[in-house]
Amino acid sequence: MDRIRLGIVGLGRGFMLTQPALTNDARVVLAGAVDPRAAACRQFAAEFGATAFASLEEMLAAPHIDAVYIASPHEYHAKQTIAALRAGKHVLVEKPMATSVDDCAAMAEAARRAGRVLVVGPSHGFDAPVRAAADLIASGAYGPLRQLLAFNFTDFMYRPRRPEELDAARGGGVVYSQAAHQIDVVRRLAGRKLRSVRAVTGNWDSARASDGAYSAMLFFDGGAAATLSYSGYAHYDSDELLGWISELGRPKDPDAYGTARRALRQQDEIEAKLARTYGNSAPPAPAPHHEHFGFILASCERADIKLLPTGLMLYTDGAREWRPIDPPIVPRRAVIDEFAAAIHGTRAPIHDGRWGLETMAACAALIESAASQADASPETIIDIALEKISA
Repeated sequence: MDRIRLGIVGLGRGFMLTQPALTNDARVVLAGAVDPRAAACRQFAAEFGATAFASLEEMLAAPHIDAVYIASPHEYHAKQTIAALRAGKHVLVEKPMATSVDDCAAMAEAARRAGRVLVVGPSHGFDAPVRAAADLIASGAYGPLRQLLAFNFTDFMYRPRRPEELDAARGGGVVYSQAAHQIDVVRRLAGRKLRSVRAVTGNWDSARASDGAYSAMLFFDGGAAATLSYSGYAHYDSDELLGWISELGRPKDPDAYGTARRALRQQDEIEAKLARTYGNSAPPAPAPHHEHFGFILASCERADIKLLPTGLMLYTDGAREWRPIDPPIVPRRAVIDEFAAAIHGTRAPIHDGRWGLETMAACAALIESAASQADASPETIIDIALEKISA
């Protein structure tokens, strides 16, 4: 298989953000799409010379589709991923992997049984500064990793949302959607098994009644610990600490304070959500900087490493050292690198089904810990989910 003939499941915001990586990569050809919006499918077919499928079942039966990118709403990920794997297709599924650990376990098991590739992403664990810092930490050049600090303050809760995105019972709120990014990052940096989580969550706006903030301590094998904080309540903006570079790697206007809240009051939320999808807006312009997920500081015994959208700043025993990282040629290329290498059998994926399962179990442990006011074990949560599959 020289080129991966890819079918797109869901032409929403996720696809829009990843589209430049897909259309600028010679290893991938966009071969088909399925979406409830028939007009978007027709536009996709015309733009890419691809097939507009009437249903997922029709796509999965098509012999000219080698793999699928599932970018549908989160609650459909598990069913669609399992169906695709059983049909013999490789799968790239957006984060969060699913809205329950049980579903994630079933997806990982379906990939194992089918002998097909399952990669979970894009997530910020793929970002170039994260990968560079992970390699540096793993090298042991500055001694063992001792602690990680990660925090991100955004306007997530006041961006246009579907009702299920604010319904905790359906995987809504910031934990599954946003902690999945942050946990992916610190797990990638730590390079060790996550043993336990201690956390609190915050639900501070009755008009958007879902967890919009959290603080957590994560404890890894070898003694390293990570402190995570996140708020989506649109007050302080932690991009201030990243040189006013946005999560997507673009310059940001610090005087645009309060934009999300004002826009939410002035627009129909569902219409605003649809306006950001394929067929209703243009793909984003190339970003001059790497994507990021807030402020990250990794502390080894002999250096602190600060991750920035432009490179790494090292604070060593005797000096500060700046290590720039070349700007991205195309965003999210590392996702295609990992997916293509796994399909072609040249390199095992990092962000496979087991990785995604472990990240979502950590999210579930965060929620469990906040409710019980005690430590929670992601591994125990996984064991319970796997027992259900084997029962």
